[in-house]
Amino acid sequence: MATLPAGTVSFLFSDIEGSTRLLQQLGDAWGAVLAQHRRLLREAVATTEGREVDNQGDAFFFVFGRARDATAAATAGQRALVEHAWPENAQVRVRMGIHTGEPSVGDEGYLGLDVVRAARICSAAHGCQVLVSETTRALVGDAEFVDLGRHRLKDIETEQHLYQLVVPGLPTDFPPPQTIEEARPVGPLAKRGYQPERTQRAADEMAARIEAGVERMLAEAGVPGYAPVGPASGPPPRPSLLRRLLGRSSSSKPSG
Repeated sequence: MATLPAGTVSFLFSDIEGSTRLLQQLGDAWGAVLAQHRRLLREAVATTEGREVDNQGDAFFFVFGRARDATAAATAGQRALVEHAWPENAQVRVRMGIHTGEPSVGDEGYLGLDVVRAARICSAAHGCQVLVSETTRALVGDAEFVDLGRHRLKDIETEQHLYQLVVPGLPTDFPPPQTIEEARPVGPLAKRGYQPERTQRAADEMAARIEAGVERMLAEAGVPGYAPVGPASGPPPRPSLLRRLLGRSSSSKPSG
């Protein structure tokens, strides 16, 4: 992997909203549409000296040295996508999320919560919409934003203040961000500081450990269908960073 920008950087994630529906609509033409979508976004990013970190199917992960470059690329990309003449009157609506932080850089690329936060902001957006974090908004002074308030994002414990980047020529009215609607506890649970997400994670982890233990015992007992677990089996293949963040499978099927 080529050397990635370090220090304070801005991440931009994107993917096509409703890509499964588009695949069904377009059939064999889907491959050409996907290629055109990639070309338009890469051209927009190139004009602002951004870098492509990863791509998977219809999803992209870009990095920029400045927050204003990330928002400029998002603006150029969205306008190019909207103005493009797609086959069969298809509507290729791309959602984008931008966050600025100071991540670590490891052997596999960027590490840390800033990467996750950017991916979750993208997942909260709608097609043709660009959402940014409060940090990115504060660093970009020459763009217009709509304050969307504070929201809960998957895998992020604290609420995040989200803003919508206003892109000239694109819609400005969208449904609320696709974020976690957390039920507020009442009564004794509220007094004890009950945290539903943390409790659910702990329950999921315990269930996974129990399931693994049961499967190990069945394998040791020689029950058909349960292979023994040991060093010889080797670790499972590690999915790409983009797949892990956006919850993609190892296949190239579209999302949505």
